[in-house]
Amino acid sequence: MTETATATVWETALPLPLVNRGKVRDIYAVGDDRLLIVTTDRLSAFDVVLPTPIPDKGKVLNQISLFWFERFQALVPHHLIETDPVRYGLPEAVAREHGAALAGRSVLVKRAQPLPIECVVRGYLAGSGWKDYQKTGAVCGYRLPPGLQQCQQLPTPIFTPATKATVGHDENIDFEAAAKLVGAGVAAQVRDLSIRLYQEGAAYACTKGILIADTKFEFGRLGDQLLLIDEVLTPDSSRFWPADGYAPGHDQPSFDKQIVRNWLERSGWDKRPPAPALPPEVAAQTAQAYRDAFTRLTGSPLAR
Repeated sequence: MTETATATVWETALPLPLVNRGKVRDIYAVGDDRLLIVTTDRLSAFDVVLPTPIPDKGKVLNQISLFWFERFQALVPHHLIETDPVRYGLPEAVAREHGAALAGRSVLVKRAQPLPIECVVRGYLAGSGWKDYQKTGAVCGYRLPPGLQQCQQLPTPIFTPATKATVGHDENIDFEAAAKLVGAGVAAQVRDLSIRLYQEGAAYACTKGILIADTKFEFGRLGDQLLLIDEVLTPDSSRFWPADGYAPGHDQPSFDKQIVRNWLERSGWDKRPPAPALPPEVAAQTAQAYRDAFTRLTGSPLAR
């Protein structure tokens, strides 16, 4: 790990059994039934990991998720076990060398089996949904009213699932395709839960001056139980817009990695690996946007 007076960047591989190294998270086995999830400072855009880390990003994502897990615990069970590295039950040498660095950016969770779909909810017409609407007038099988503008709020939030791609781009699918992957009953359950969580979260965020344009949730099975897993309503899994100054018809200023997406769109990059390095000012602006989102939502300083 490298550290400055104001921010930290996670660059460490732990000496534990690695289950998966995702675009942002490193997942390790802790025994047979628990996982240690470390949220790194890697940033993924257009499904490609960029070479430039965003200082403090992992801590922001992890701590925002913890905020929502607690807020939603009466609505849906989750996979969280512990947030304090001292109580993770790690091997003594790992805890001694890495425990302090893990604080604020890691969680110990139940080892659930993730569903093979992303549970995407859209409340506003942005991103790939806007592009699909321009071409077809629909988003993932939902026929929308004609004449909607970019970033306009939808009449009601819509559930637009996607497949999970281990490499390359996730693929938007309709509800019927999702039902074939997870079963009709489970698809209906996660659709209803996802919309409920989005509506609850978006209503709260609005009171803090943030519009949550869209988001994605993940669910997993543990025996017969369905659990909310991974991250929840973070600036990586969602588009966060400042409510003041919002106006449809164009891209919105953002608290999330849309700052990076917009720069990449202008850069001429063909969206195939490798991605270009970010200019220092774009990385710094993005880091501050993540921190601002956390402070606005929670009213608390980021735990170092």
